[in-house]
Amino acid sequence: MYLRKGPGPHVVTLPDGSQMSRADLPAIGTTRWVARRKEAVVRGIQAGLITREEAIARYDLSDEELAGWESAMSAHGTNGLKTTLTQQFRQS
Repeated sequence: MYLRKGPGPHVVTLPDGSQMSRADLPAIGTTRWVARRKEAVVRGIQAGLITREEAIARYDLSDEELAGWESAMSAHGTNGLKTTLTQQFRQS
């Protein structure tokens, strides 16, 4: 397997003991965002696998959108990233 050398680590250990690599991140240019993909991006940023700036550029996100994902995940976990539940969390 060939890994391209680039900035930052290629594999990080998450707080739960599992490992995450750059291959676990969504593909560059992803436009359909499901909770699982949003979670991967947020966890990657938190673990230092990818920087906020790199994620914003890589996935064409706004700073506000990414901040919303981060706050929803910290407040409600992965369920907070599901669009069907977002309205319920905003009302409470």
